[in-house]
Parts: sequence; C-alpha cells; structure tokens
Amino acid sequence: MGAADMPADESGRAGPAFTDSLTGLGNQRRLKEKVCSLAAERAADPAPFTVALVNLDGFKPINDLFGSQAGDEILCQVAHRLKACIPDGSLVTRHDGDEFAIILPLIFEAGSAERIGHLIKDVLSAPYDLGDRNVRLSASLGFAIYPFAGAEFDDLMKSAETALYRSKRRGRGQVTVYTREIAQEMRRSTQLEQALRNAIINDAVDVHFQPIVSLADQQVLGFEALARWIDADLGFVSPAVFVPLAEERGFIDTLSETLLRKAADAALTWPRDLFLSFNLSSVQLTDPSTTSRTLSILSSVGLDPARLELEITETAVMASASTASRIIEELRQAGVKISLDDFGTGQSSLGRLREFTFDKVKIDRAFVSAITTDRTSEHIVKAIITMCDGLNLKVVAEGIETEVEAEMLRGLGCAMGQGYYFGKPADAAATLRYLYRHYQDLTATRHRGQFIAG
Repeated sequence: MGAADMPADESGRAGPAFTDSLTGLGNQRRLKEKVCSLAAERAADPAPFTVALVNLDGFKPINDLFGSQAGDEILCQVAHRLKACIPDGSLVTRHDGDEFAIILPLIFEAGSAERIGHLIKDVLSAPYDLGDRNVRLSASLGFAIYPFAGAEFDDLMKSAETALYRSKRRGRGQVTVYTREIAQEMRRSTQLEQALRNAIINDAVDVHFQPIVSLADQQVLGFEALARWIDADLGFVSPAVFVPLAEERGFIDTLSETLLRKAADAALTWPRDLFLSFNLSSVQLTDPSTTSRTLSILSSVGLDPARLELEITETAVMASASTASRIIEELRQAGVKISLDDFGTGQSSLGRLREFTFDKVKIDRAFVSAITTDRTSEHIVKAIITMCDGLNLKVVAEGIETEVEAEMLRGLGCAMGQGYYFGKPADAAATLRYLYRHYQDLTATRHRGQFIAG
C-alpha cells in the first residue's frame, strides 16, 4: 500500500463522501483511507496495527420483527458503544448493514486483539433500549494484523473477513484472530464443500444401514440409515465432518432428501414389518416445508409413512422450538414416528419429553459403553428405561458392542438395541444378505426349539 492508493481529496475525509449517514461514523471509503495512511506512515519500519470486523448475530430477525426504524436505532446504539469502548487513536466505521470495522493502531499482536475483542463482545451483548422493550444481541468479531495478514488493503480486509467467517461458523459471540492455519482450514473447508456438492450431483454419497434389534430374541426390527461418502481424492470422509458442513453451507436439505430417497428405496426391498430410521438435521427442524418435502419423497418412492422413524436431537428441537413442534406434530399425524436421539446428553432432556410428543427414545452410547464398569451410568440407564416405560415410550440403547452389555441392558428392561455387536453399517446389497442370513438363522433356531420341545 502507498500514497497512490489514498483518496486524492484529503480534505474530504470528514465530509459526506467519507461518512455513514445513519450513524455518523466513517464509511468504507474512510476505512480504506485510514488503513492506507497508517501503512504509508509505517512503510519504512512496518510496525503492526490491527483491523477488526464486527458483525451482529441475529440482527436480520430483529429488524424483520420490530421494523427498520428499530433496526436503525440499534445500529446507532452499536456505533455509540463501539466509539466509547475502543482505545484512543482508534477509528470505527460502518458498512454493509450491520457490519462495522475498527482500526486499532496500537494493537500489535494476537493476544491483545483477543482481549479487546472479548471486551467489545461484552459491551455489545448488553440489552438495547427500544423505548417500550429491550432486545439482546451478540456480536462476532474477526481480527487481522498488518502486515502479517496482508500488506495490501484488499488482502488485509480479506483476512479479517476470513477470521470473521470462522467466528460465525463457531457460533454466536465468537472472537477470531486471523492466522495462516485458519486460512488453510478455511481453504480445506471450501475444497471439501465443492467436493461434497459434486458428490451429491453425481450421486456419490451413499446410505448404509445398521440393524436395530429386539434384545429379547435379537430379531431385527428395523435399520438406521447412515450417510457414507468415499471420495476418489479425499478417501473416507466422516459424516461428522460433511453433514455439519452441509448444514453450515446451506445445502443440507438437498443432501438429506437425496439420502432419504435412497434409504426409502432400499427399505422397499425389506420385509414390510421392518422400519427405516432416518436422521433429521437441526436446519430441517426450522424449515416449515420439511413435512411436505418428506412426505412427498415417501409418496414418490411408495414407502408407507408408518414405516419411517425420524430421529432428532434435543439441540435440533431447541433451535426453533415452535416450528419444530409444528413439524413433529404434522409428521406424526401422517403416521411417521419420531425418536429423540442421544437422550441424556442435552441440557434439559426431561423438559423435552414434557413439551414434545415422541414415540421412542435412544439412550446415548456414552452411557451404554460405560454400563458394565460405571455404577452411575448403570443407574442412569435404569432410570431412563423406567421413566420411559411409565411414559409409554419405546427405548433403544445405542452403541452396544459386547454380549455382556446386551444382556445387562435386557436385564434392566431395555427392549431394543443397536451397535456393532448386532451388525456394523452396511450398504443396501449387504443389508439384504444380512437379512437373508438372519431369517435363515431365526427359522433354524425355531425349528430346533420345536424339535427339542417335541
């Protein structure tokens, strides 16, 4: 950066061309002028300085709910708070709606940037006064330090945007200082996203099925559908990686609908008394069209809705409780069963059982895996089973890996189980072979029983 990059009219820096009309702060042009000026001053001995981007979390819903006038009032209050809490010599500017920038000439390194970031975050999280009501917002921040994160204006701002984007991905109210490692991570995520999008288009994301059995006699009752993706270049990619990525990047609906169609097609080849269990994401439980889209897929494939069980987590339910409640009720009215997955790991699981209507509860594997060695886990599992029995809820224990675990759960009154002990996830063809062997073994066992009884 140099003098050639600076605005020609230095006298206009405080005039309308450099000022945000709503807040009175500098605008994006003023931001660039100040950054370029600082860089020019420090060209001989490039002493660091820091640029921060501040973005309000959840501002658009507030704006939509209370109106643009209320939104403008909040932005003016944000501007006032930022000016009041930044160090002397710093500059605040506003651009792109609810996004602000701060130039911090005396912040030289990451630790100081993080400290002031948390201070700003706390200042902006206090309630905003709208006269007849107060509203709360959080803010995400991304920091970039000159010249390490970029010696040119555009590069420096791109680094700050990368840091801000990473903060947004981590959740509300996060602070991130740009590093090369973060940039590499973001590039990997972008590459992974593109590969996943291509895999969906090319029908390369597959569905595998894991049996859910009766613990009394190990008879197969149904299968849970699990996403599997093996990329030609990346190899096996865990669903714990690519499913959240699809949620973050906004195409989980496409992925989920593709997998549900495949899973429902496969379920048509099974005996009709077996159910298909399928996971809904938190994003889908905030979309009112989820019910119609789900039922449309079942109708086009020809699978009876009564054979489908949709698994949801407590976290997903609480992302938008009222919408989730409506979706759950609509699906249940259509005959679809609803399971509460990972039970016991949420903040208030008992409350969810009171507020929502479920058909089944799945005990999280964290309790099941410890049941034979940890008395606390054993008592928790026993309490869950007893409680669900009283509420007329079916129970599935997940993550069963040994005969001892299976027998212990059966003794505690758990009716159903799932885990490697009964079968690992397998593709559609292998699942059919598994069923064929299973029913052969079951028939042979029954014949032996009749022979001995006779």
